[in-house]
Amino acid sequence: MTAGQPEGQTFAGESLLLRYVNFVKLPHTVFALPFAFLGVVYASFATTITLQQVVLVLVAFTAARFAAMGFNRIVDRRYDARNPRTMHRELPAGRLSLTQAVVSVVAACGVFVAAAALLNPLCLALSPLALAWILFYSFTKRLTPLSHLWLGLGLGIAPGAGYLAVTGVWSEPWWTLPVIALAVLTWVGGFDIFYALPDESFDREHGLKSAVVLLGQRQAILLAKLLHGVTVGALVGFGLGTPFGAVYYAGVVVAAVLLAWEHQLVRPGDLSRLDAAFFRLNGIVSIVVLLFALGDRLI
Repeated sequence: MTAGQPEGQTFAGESLLLRYVNFVKLPHTVFALPFAFLGVVYASFATTITLQQVVLVLVAFTAARFAAMGFNRIVDRRYDARNPRTMHRELPAGRLSLTQAVVSVVAACGVFVAAAALLNPLCLALSPLALAWILFYSFTKRLTPLSHLWLGLGLGIAPGAGYLAVTGVWSEPWWTLPVIALAVLTWVGGFDIFYALPDESFDREHGLKSAVVLLGQRQAILLAKLLHGVTVGALVGFGLGTPFGAVYYAGVVVAAVLLAWEHQLVRPGDLSRLDAAFFRLNGIVSIVVLLFALGDRLI
């Protein structure tokens, strides 16, 4: 991507709504939102789900992601202004003011906490911890090359959050929620390594840390492969501890094939198909797992 080209998943238009949509890359919500609803589907084995709970999970997740992404854009705005790949984002390009960005992030945090409060007392009690974790991610590239895993755990809590939103209590067996969190953590960590590949030179020059800076492209891509191998294993392990059956496992197989295909598209020194791997396939992976789990539950 060269200077002057918009990033992927950027909508044309100058309305304030579209500027906010582009500000937080709203389409990227599709990456982990299905895993939050996977937690809801899992919870349906233990209790009845209401439409209000489903709507509140959607609102809470979207608000939390808006807050995290918006805060990241605020914290990184000076770096974004210097990077040819990101210099046309809303803050460095002046399409949103810093005040507009801060107000929107504060509002999103408020919406998230309010939705958690409407779900149950446990979600309300945990909401500040969840916010602290996902907001602090914005500083991790300055501190550790493991920032990909910090982000992964931030999204990895989505299935557990979906489950707790419905039940208000931990799962039985207890280990199923940590295992599905591990699946999401490693899935996100792997594709976030892909996302860092084009910025290797910029990050080195500006003292930012990533697995790509630490290991180089070839070894970083290998690490992403290993992480995605853990993802598949954890998805299988999650199924073993839950009532999900053959249809769910078929979805895991499809997800594994998609991940393998993704790794065929991205090779050291050739990032020409990175957008297809990052934006398309990763969005499909989470949707596939959710749809097959839902199909399994309904059969």
